[in-house]
Amino acid sequence: MKIQIALSMFLLGALMSGCQRETGPAASAKNSGQFDPHDLSGMWARFGTRDGRGVNQGGAPFPEAGDTGFGRDVPPFTPEGQKVFDAIKPGNGRVLGSADAAAHPDEPIGRRRAVAEKFQNDPTGQCTPSGLTRIILATYFAPMEIIQAKDKVIEHFEWTTDQRTIFTDGRQLPKEPQLLRWNGFSVGHWEGDTFIVNSNGFQENTWLDQFGYPHSDQMQLEERYRRLSPDRLELIMTVTDPKVYTKPFVSQKKVFRLLSREETTIEEGWNDLLDNRCVPSEEFFFNDKIRNPAGGKVLAAR
Repeated sequence: MKIQIALSMFLLGALMSGCQRETGPAASAKNSGQFDPHDLSGMWARFGTRDGRGVNQGGAPFPEAGDTGFGRDVPPFTPEGQKVFDAIKPGNGRVLGSADAAAHPDEPIGRRRAVAEKFQNDPTGQCTPSGLTRIILATYFAPMEIIQAKDKVIEHFEWTTDQRTIFTDGRQLPKEPQLLRWNGFSVGHWEGDTFIVNSNGFQENTWLDQFGYPHSDQMQLEERYRRLSPDRLELIMTVTDPKVYTKPFVSQKKVFRLLSREETTIEEGWNDLLDNRCVPSEEFFFNDKIRNPAGGKVLAAR
């Protein structure tokens, strides 16, 4: 009898311990196996596990997450687009002219033209906003939170502590917006279980991704979100920009996972995104003292 009671208490304790390891919306969805495909709320990311201090412990993302770039099927440039593309000097990707770059001729040239620090002109190095597509792709290493309200959806990005609003109240996009915005104007609607977002009115001096693919102020962006399972969210983006590309540029599929409560705990009992801003004074100090000297670039005293 005592053995049975002890065994029962042990099993109960193990069960309770298992329940305590993961709690909140993410855990409830995973444990139940049920989910509302129209509920996109939660904190989503495309990296491996994360500890309770907001540190990425997973290294490479999970297999289906997709990479850091917008897409590999790059459409031909217009003459104007080619000129802009050629002027961009990214620091990410395979090094231009290297044996590594030569060994991957199947990759788009945009992923095989990284240059040394002293030649780079990445606008984010001066704390210029990343731009919408690039900040979405930054979920490779920093999560985003989706908040759904009655007439809007808000995406809050940890990287640079940015956000955008998607209006779902039936309004239409401005036909020819004069007030251009870093993250554009966005409206969304549901078609079945797919949440479709259309955006325009973008500032042109941002990149689509870290490899330096450009866009103009005429860019039209479509995002298609679809919740695949309790803890997986799929996104496919399409850029239509006749000033830069001769046909639409369709992204690779990106898949996010729903973060657990433990992974979003940044202080004891406090679940939130990190305050991960780009601070000009810190960025310029890093450029002057570390990045530029490493690339052989010496700046005159200010």
